[in-house]
Amino acid sequence: MLMQLAALGAGLVSMRFLPQLPPSEVLFGLGVVVLLMLALRRYVLAAFGFGLLWACLSTQAVLDDRLSADDDGRTFWLEGRVIGLPEHGAGVVRFELRDVRSRHAGVPARLRLAWYGGPELKAGERWRLAARLKQPSGLVNPHGFDYEAWLLARRIAATGTVKAGERVAPAGPAGWRDEVRHRLLAVRAHGREGAVAALVVGDDSGLSEADWRILRDTGTVHLLVISGQHVSMLAGWLFFLIWALARRGWWPARLPWLPAASLTALVGALAYGALAGFDVPVIRACLMVALVLLWRMWFRHLGVRLPILLAFDGVLLLDPLASLQAGFWLSFGAVVLLALAFAGRLGRWSAGVTLVRAQLAVTLGLLPLLLALALPVSISGPLANLIAVPWVGLASVPLALLGTLLLPVPGLGEGLLWLAGLSLDLLFDLLGWIATGQDAWMPAALPVWAWLLVAAGALLLVMPAGLPARALGLVMLLPLFFPPVTALDHGHAEVWMLDVGQGMAVLVRTQNHALLYDAGPRFGDFDLGERVVVPTLRGLGVTRLDGLLLSHADQDHAGGAIAVNRALRPRWVISGEPLRDLASEPCQRGEQWQWDGVEFALWRDASPRDGNQASCVLRVEAGGERLLLTGDIDAQVERRLLASRWPVEAEWLLLPHHGSRTSSSAILLDGVKAQHALVSRGRHNTFGHPHPDVLRRVQTRGMGVHDTAELGAVRLVLGTFQPAFGQRGARRFWRRN
Repeated sequence: MLMQLAALGAGLVSMRFLPQLPPSEVLFGLGVVVLLMLALRRYVLAAFGFGLLWACLSTQAVLDDRLSADDDGRTFWLEGRVIGLPEHGAGVVRFELRDVRSRHAGVPARLRLAWYGGPELKAGERWRLAARLKQPSGLVNPHGFDYEAWLLARRIAATGTVKAGERVAPAGPAGWRDEVRHRLLAVRAHGREGAVAALVVGDDSGLSEADWRILRDTGTVHLLVISGQHVSMLAGWLFFLIWALARRGWWPARLPWLPAASLTALVGALAYGALAGFDVPVIRACLMVALVLLWRMWFRHLGVRLPILLAFDGVLLLDPLASLQAGFWLSFGAVVLLALAFAGRLGRWSAGVTLVRAQLAVTLGLLPLLLALALPVSISGPLANLIAVPWVGLASVPLALLGTLLLPVPGLGEGLLWLAGLSLDLLFDLLGWIATGQDAWMPAALPVWAWLLVAAGALLLVMPAGLPARALGLVMLLPLFFPPVTALDHGHAEVWMLDVGQGMAVLVRTQNHALLYDAGPRFGDFDLGERVVVPTLRGLGVTRLDGLLLSHADQDHAGGAIAVNRALRPRWVISGEPLRDLASEPCQRGEQWQWDGVEFALWRDASPRDGNQASCVLRVEAGGERLLLTGDIDAQVERRLLASRWPVEAEWLLLPHHGSRTSSSAILLDGVKAQHALVSRGRHNTFGHPHPDVLRRVQTRGMGVHDTAELGAVRLVLGTFQPAFGQRGARRFWRRN
């Protein structure tokens, strides 16, 4: 049975790694093969084939419901029901709409919408809305978060922005989770109402950016958002409570304590899972708890492999798209690692030793998964978790759940929630102290052979003590700290124009140096410098910048500069105009230098009148091939640039001001004589960049257009005269091409 379950799981997850889903005729043939294998009693092959077939059919159904390219950017009147927990931010409400109906054919059944300046929405309400819909799309960068995969995993077939709307039906019983959340947020909990809501109902929107940074840096995110650990712990507490009552003779003799304890624990786990919205880790925990309790009720020993495989297959049968979520792999990975770490042990360990061994096993064992998923590694994670796991499990969660349950009792529920908030506030203070100077580490991406070596080393280290050659695992981890790097040839320069939406960030690397031109945008607390630029550069192996060059001080160019400066510690910072919160040197016209045989030169207008016109222009030349980066200069400055007789001819031109109508003039295009135009902009941006007139001028001159909104991050190597490569060229079946 174990082999069949393992084969079924392998078939279910193999869909996730396909570059594209098989066509219908291939799936039909696969179904015939599955039936044939069943007839021949080849149950392992039949299980694998069925798993793959079910996963592909389920995924294709979601893809078929996606908004079509013809309807991309159109506004529709539609009606649907708000589901989940709407996220109320600064001036915007983000929510999901399901069971969507519209007079227009092709409107998907499930949407994720943003309503700027919108009213307070509650789960379960029905709304009639006018919304501008877009195909599922996100920023595509090397080693970056894949928003399109995240949307598909949640079965969201379109995103959009609400223009107007009216409520057509109240929430009703479907909004009970939202009612619990609002009740929790209304209770004073020592200033930690958002953290209490995260523990009880899984709503993390109340955590500040500073809170998230502390949790990421200490590797404790899993503790403040409901995870399988919370569900298992609650079930254990309930089972232990009835066992203790029966042990002391305080349990009714007519009622067998074991079935009662098992049933109570299972109901508690399911109730907590319902509060959390049954995300992947919670479903996994509920399934495993149910299996363990059922077997325990029948006085059978379950073992480890069977419940893990049953839970693994159960989650994927219910939702094959769960394999697209990082939480799925980390959740099951942690369970498997703990099973390996504690397998075959002799004698009994103390609680302290058990906790230390568990943390070391999970920290080491999850390294390969974190690398594969391009997630940061917390240096202080083992120490932080040693403190935070019992703290949250023994104090914060019981107080929060009991306080929520007793809210109808005047004063008692509020008091318990205040204590829960106090415990969380003290925990954040302690974690903040632990995280001081210990930012989460983003290792460089490894080639396949090096990743396999690290994975084998980590697996060796978590195996039971006494295994021969176990210490060899430490040596096998060396590629993690000394990643193999393919160095550029002398005189060549690698250029990455990152996909940062309506902003700009361009990395230029030579054999031994790295320069970042602009640092990505920042909009309020949403800092793409921190969320996109820094992780991408670290994933590319950049641990420190030699220079940070900011064209000017506008937020779409310099908004991420503080995060970049903090994480990558550039040796110098130059800007076209003074920055408010970061010391910098002024851009000097005529300044030039050489790194590893690559020439760099700066130009700036002598008398700029506003921020855009102050942009610092960078020219990079490698092996006779040139790139011109122009910031946001307009047509007036373009004329002065050409009149200055500064050499501007280049093969590659970054269109000024994202291709706006007031820039990229004919005189500039004729003067540069570029063969390729680079465009850094956000898809469906409100400014209409790049302007159709600019595109016509570019195309009339036979220039190729490389647009981040269409291609994702763009890579080229100066000095080779080779074509550029867009990150969307890496085929993924869920990605818009």
